[in-house]
Amino acid sequence: MQIKGLEKTSLLDYPEHIAVTIFTGGCNMRCPFCHNRDLVLNSPSDLISTDQLFDYLITRKLTHEAVCITGGEPTLQEDLLDFMKEINQIGYKVKLDTNGLKPKILERALEQNLLDYVAMDIKNTKIKYANTAGITTQQLYNIEESVHLLMEDTVPYEFRTTTMKELHCLEDFILIGNWLKGSKKYILQQYKSSPFQLSPQIFTSYSLQELEEIKTEIVPFFGIIDIRA
Repeated sequence: MQIKGLEKTSLLDYPEHIAVTIFTGGCNMRCPFCHNRDLVLNSPSDLISTDQLFDYLITRKLTHEAVCITGGEPTLQEDLLDFMKEINQIGYKVKLDTNGLKPKILERALEQNLLDYVAMDIKNTKIKYANTAGITTQQLYNIEESVHLLMEDTVPYEFRTTTMKELHCLEDFILIGNWLKGSKKYILQQYKSSPFQLSPQIFTSYSLQELEEIKTEIVPFFGIIDIRA
């Protein structure tokens, strides 16, 4: 595993659990608004060994409950499944953050009962996906397959969209709602600028009030809708 960073305690990354969050390097998307530029581009940096990580997890078993694996894009890591198995064996729940481009990896993880929670980013409507995330139209089929896998309700999950006025309008959220209709949980995530953003392009955040108005319009599509600032 290429572990590029570690947040030793997180109260936000895994719902209702105290978690350790690890960051992997590399990504197969190029979202201009991404705030993890160094991880996406896999910039040179010191790595944290799995032995170091497991030693830390063992010492925190009385206070921490879960491990969140994020990035970058974790499903690019060849030994991801074995890594999750070891975390499970130590006694932690595992949450995966993914962009959904590797549905076969997600499927295998679900089949092997390696995951307790999945958060999948939904970048935009199907029509706008390629331009928003820097992927090919063909790759959208992978996204759709991952959505389908999660909506089978094997484990708790959430879909989430980072919202920007330049990339999303109300009609887009309604289209996303129709696409994901019936899913358990959807998050409207407020965009925040960062000096580590992948692109120098300037984006505009929706205000919390505006996000509440969008939420009202798409309530019928989802079990739960939250706004994350």
